[in-house]
Amino acid sequence: MAARGTGPLDYGSRLWLKVLFVVIFVMLYVPIVTLIAFSFNTDKRGIVWRGFTLDNYAKAWNNAALIEAMTNSLVIAFLATIIATVLGAMVALFLWRFRFPFKSAYEGFMALPIVIPEICMGVALLLFFINTGMMDAVVAWPWPFNLANIVIAHVAFCFPFVAVVVRSRLVGFNRQLEEASKDLGASEWQTFWNILVPFMKPGLIAGALLAFTLSLDDFVITFFTSGPETVTFPVKVYSLVRRGVSPEINAASTVLIVITVVATFIAMKLQTPVKSGKG
Repeated sequence: MAARGTGPLDYGSRLWLKVLFVVIFVMLYVPIVTLIAFSFNTDKRGIVWRGFTLDNYAKAWNNAALIEAMTNSLVIAFLATIIATVLGAMVALFLWRFRFPFKSAYEGFMALPIVIPEICMGVALLLFFINTGMMDAVVAWPWPFNLANIVIAHVAFCFPFVAVVVRSRLVGFNRQLEEASKDLGASEWQTFWNILVPFMKPGLIAGALLAFTLSLDDFVITFFTSGPETVTFPVKVYSLVRRGVSPEINAASTVLIVITVVATFIAMKLQTPVKSGKG
């Protein structure tokens, strides 16, 4: 019997693929592992490993400014994710279902927040808030309403990502399911909630997770649109690292990584269909 030939992408017999896998793995995860490891470092400057300690997490927890910045970032990300997911899903449905003049131009304009540099987006939003008077107005608003301009800015650049993800999911939808639902007496809303939304669910979850992570770690746009009394975690970290990276910052960053990983795990679990047991 002739031996089976090996293809160019046969992992088991290609050394270069193994080396490439190791290199990519190192480039992606070694910096993260280093950050987490140095969050337990006893060295105050966080440059040389001196020993193991948990005091850095206690210091980060007792740092009121750092906790406030972390809370602001989580609240902004949560609100921006909800609004961006709803808005992005509506835009995706609109572009998928309907035909209208200048549809291609509309799709191009909708994708602008994805392709234009963040610095341009930040300056544009700053000018918008200044000219509308919102930048000065939100300063006097109580928390969390004083975060409104940042939430609006994050929604502006997050919802196109959600729209792209959801629309790519809708491409594979069988419209005969809608027709069958209506033939069985279901209304438009019943068909939407019972047929279309469950089909969109993986795309909605993936888009929401993408919007959450984009909002949580955004620095450039937030830096331009935040007021003097509203500081987010990325902006706070930037102001602190100019004086040097401390284990306290590493500890807070590690907590943020854990939050992101947990959110990703929950999103993946929600995307996994529940298998019904045999009766």
